[in-house]
Amino acid sequence: MNNFILTPVFAFLIYFLVVSAASGLGRLFSARGRKSQFKSEPYASGEDYDPVPAAPGYRQFFVIALFFAVLHLGIIMIGSSDLSSVTGIYLLGLILALVALILG
Repeated sequence: MNNFILTPVFAFLIYFLVVSAASGLGRLFSARGRKSQFKSEPYASGEDYDPVPAAPGYRQFFVIALFFAVLHLGIIMIGSSDLSSVTGIYLLGLILALVALILG
């Protein structure tokens, strides 16, 4: 019964009550203002915003992530090996994979 307060359901309820109270206090202390057209528009440093959203690609991120994944897993494999000739072949394959990732 001593650990009842640490159960996930009870901890969630406590957290929910604390957050609700903080949100309610924030609404009490927030400034009131008149409704206007400019309050609901996006702000972009005084410039007009582009209505067509930019769609950045994740290709560069995936190449870098794959590079570091191959590098880290390869180093773990080499570090836990017994430095035999198979390890040298594995190291050569690791180097070739990293060069292929770098060159694209």
